[in-house]
Amino acid sequence: MHFIDRVTIQVKSGNGGDGLVAFRREKYVPAGGPAGGNGGNGGSVILQATTDLQTLLDFRFENIFKAEDGERGGPSNMTGKRGSDRIIKVPLGTVVMNAETGEVLGDLTDTDQTLVVARGGKGGLGNKYFLSNQNRAPDYALPGLPGEELSLYLELKLIAEVGIIGLPNAGKSTLISVVSAARPKIADYPFTTLVPNLGVVSKPSGDGIVFADIPGLIEGASDGIGLGHDFLRHVERTKLLIHLIDVTQDDPLAAYHTIQEELAAYGHGLDDKPQILALNKIDAMLPEDVEEIASQFDIPILAISAASKKGLDKLLQSVWKLLEQFDQDNP
Repeated sequence: MHFIDRVTIQVKSGNGGDGLVAFRREKYVPAGGPAGGNGGNGGSVILQATTDLQTLLDFRFENIFKAEDGERGGPSNMTGKRGSDRIIKVPLGTVVMNAETGEVLGDLTDTDQTLVVARGGKGGLGNKYFLSNQNRAPDYALPGLPGEELSLYLELKLIAEVGIIGLPNAGKSTLISVVSAARPKIADYPFTTLVPNLGVVSKPSGDGIVFADIPGLIEGASDGIGLGHDFLRHVERTKLLIHLIDVTQDDPLAAYHTIQEELAAYGHGLDDKPQILALNKIDAMLPEDVEEIASQFDIPILAISAASKKGLDKLLQSVWKLLEQFDQDNP
């Protein structure tokens, strides 16, 4: 699977149709007069969020979008046909920016939410519009106005309530595979996960909560080193984080501080998010050794084994409790 989360596209709305110069020529209407209709408005370019897409990959193959022009006005005061809008489907969680100015135009987070990014040009006025007591036979009309044209920068930020973070090989992919139906690639080497994985985990109430396995962060990720800089943005929307630490590595406490420093360096409030800290792979060590490592941390910490599913019930209970507290504090 190719995961594309940032693209630039070009959009252009339709031009307005020209107004028409025309006069009534009916046989039994002795007093004719101007009868040129207005031009039709051009179509707009509209983005619409959908659950049918998970990446921005399609825009690598088609990145120029144009709405239909309005038609010219007709005789007998007939208004020209309006140009059709161009609807562009994008994944939920797409942030839309003006590529030239960096201005955020919209954030599409709800299914079927729409955003007009380029409005169609207004149709020109026909000569009927200029009829007056002083001008009984206007012989001019206005041209349609041009549509808008701009470059858009689209950035996808995954919509997940729980983000799973940690250094490479911390066991994030294993955890999401055992608590949800997600089937990520799992292997014992760095950066097995090259794309964020999403999985739906059922709450006791039956509701589904989306978990995101964020690709391994390393020291310097917030400066663009490794994979972390590309995927830290996907943590921004989460309500809470599960921070996994491989208890079998040389210095679990240093691993913890590495991730915390990268979250703080990236900013956007990531280091302020509620976290559940969990030592993973405890089945590979003696219980007393796990306790000794846990004692090095001055914050509450859980001990789990994602592979053997040990301690996962307590982990999920902590998740549900924090989510409930978050929703109460943010009605």
